[in-house]
Amino acid sequence: MRILLVGAGGVGSAFCAIAARRDFFEQIVVADYDLARAEQAAGSVGDPRFSAARVDATSADAVAELVRAHGITHVMNAVDPRFVMPIFNGAHAGGADYLDMAMSLSVRHPDKPYELTGVKLGDEQFAAEQQWRDAGRLALVGIGVEPGLSDVFARYAADHLFSDID
Repeated sequence: MRILLVGAGGVGSAFCAIAARRDFFEQIVVADYDLARAEQAAGSVGDPRFSAARVDATSADAVAELVRAHGITHVMNAVDPRFVMPIFNGAHAGGADYLDMAMSLSVRHPDKPYELTGVKLGDEQFAAEQQWRDAGRLALVGIGVEPGLSDVFARYAADHLFSDID
């Protein structure tokens, strides 16, 4: 498995620290708009399987190019949700599977935002399901905060805040 991790901030750096203790992958390319930050995240784990690259997460073409250049099999998105769709589309165009800690953002209805539903969270990604299936690719979206962090909060509440939970 060759992973492109897009985002070298707090979440990406934590991903590196955890992944460095695992042996399921061959390479992780840590990519960020700020190359120095990507180099810091990749270098901090002291593992030769990690390298750094610069990427413009607003460009699906840039993501696809990086995927192809490094023979990436999986793209892990660890950036702000505003960049979900270019990374998602770039992973698909480059021929990689995709994992995302967020989802494509919701957009309110343009004319009646308080009466009608606009584009819901994740709708843009779910609309591309058949394209991913046809390409034989897997895209796992929304695997970050929800349900992950809410599970942590629930466990904390069970252990420290309540004597009984039904």
